[in-house]
Amino acid sequence: MVLNSETEDVAATSSTWFATIREALRGSRGEYTEGPIGHAILMLAIPMVLELVLESVFAVVDVFFVSRVGADAVATVGLTESMLTMIYAVMSGLSIGVTAVVARRIGERDRDGAARAAVQAMALGVLVAVPLGVAGVVFATKLLAAMGATPDVLAHASYTRVVFGFNIVILMLFLLNAVFRGAGDAAIAMRVLWIANAINICLDPCFIFGLGPFPRLGVTGAAVATTTGRGVGVLVQLAVLWHGTDRVSIQRRHLRVEPVVMLNMVRLSGSAVLQSLIVTTSWVALIRILASFGSAALAGYTIAIRIVLFALLPAWGLANAAATLVGQNLGAGKPERAEASVWQACRYNVMFFAVVGLTFVTLAGVLVSTFTNEPEVASVASRGLRIIASGFVFYAYGIVVTQSFNGAGDTWTPTIINLLGFWILAVPLAQFLARQLALGPSGVFWSIAAAFSTTAVAAALVFRRGRWKLKRV
Repeated sequence: MVLNSETEDVAATSSTWFATIREALRGSRGEYTEGPIGHAILMLAIPMVLELVLESVFAVVDVFFVSRVGADAVATVGLTESMLTMIYAVMSGLSIGVTAVVARRIGERDRDGAARAAVQAMALGVLVAVPLGVAGVVFATKLLAAMGATPDVLAHASYTRVVFGFNIVILMLFLLNAVFRGAGDAAIAMRVLWIANAINICLDPCFIFGLGPFPRLGVTGAAVATTTGRGVGVLVQLAVLWHGTDRVSIQRRHLRVEPVVMLNMVRLSGSAVLQSLIVTTSWVALIRILASFGSAALAGYTIAIRIVLFALLPAWGLANAAATLVGQNLGAGKPERAEASVWQACRYNVMFFAVVGLTFVTLAGVLVSTFTNEPEVASVASRGLRIIASGFVFYAYGIVVTQSFNGAGDTWTPTIINLLGFWILAVPLAQFLARQLALGPSGVFWSIAAAFSTTAVAAALVFRRGRWKLKRV
């Protein structure tokens, strides 16, 4: 009887989990400012995690097919992606502002205000994308040459022209998904990327290799396929917003430029863009330090960071969920629930990072062996995984709290914290540990762990003071 009871409990728990996952993937229609906080976090986090995973699939699929064309083609994709890093930083910053404004309006039960914010987000995307697109098309060859491209790589500059020329679809995809996330419609954002990725996977080999009626475009075909997939995704987003969801519905009367609303987004997004650029440029500085220790050190670092970034995707999903809950609950006049949501998300993240950290420490060699069989490279990568994992418990709090500041519209606080943690601490510390103390690549890894830990502690302490609750958006 006891055994049967335990079996029934396990079955009931499993059934509850499956029901929760199904509801999250289908899209919850419940209010996130009411009910159990844990349930609200899961309803948002599950589709947000999958959205992040799907976004990373674009680059993986492109490289997979392009690698069949040749090394020069892969180099073109790599250099173009490196230049796109700046656009991604702008996208990330703009998305933070859009999510914060839409979440606040939804929490205030101001659906009309949320729709107006969505339209201004689109207008802002056009204003940013057009000049970037023109510059990318005109100066594609010169930009690649400045990045050190060889003549054989420059021969594929049409790939760069297509990607930059149609960067508007990348911006719109990010910004409109930020609208859905802020509104609490994270499942819609996830499904849009399902569609975009499916189209990209189907069209990549067709345009690259000229299958059937499709022209053989080589590496440029990857750009055409990706742009088409993302473009269809944007059309789906616009159709959903026009027909309306339970939370956001754009109507004809919303289709006008509202400088006040747009400037409010720019105010929030400006510091958020700076926030993203601080982190991005600090990684570039760390890579420059590592590069001086040779190709093996650089390759080991690249492998370790790629593994870490992939493992962090669930953590980012939880952080984005917390940001949405903070914005909506502040809009609903429930700052205590907003704060409770953050600490609950932090606890979930600690449990996740504990498992990931333990895995990295015990199985670092096994994980790295799937990427390289060169002993020197594997040694650097394994050591890097173990060192970075030492700061994971702190980072579990840091990533959630930082995004929660952004969700509240307090984008300057995490910007300052990141500036202090990465540029004032991490970069000089990496230089000191790697060179003065002769720790080599390990010194850079220790500086990363120190930056994660320091910024997390600082963010948590400032967050507890509660001034973010007073932010108006």
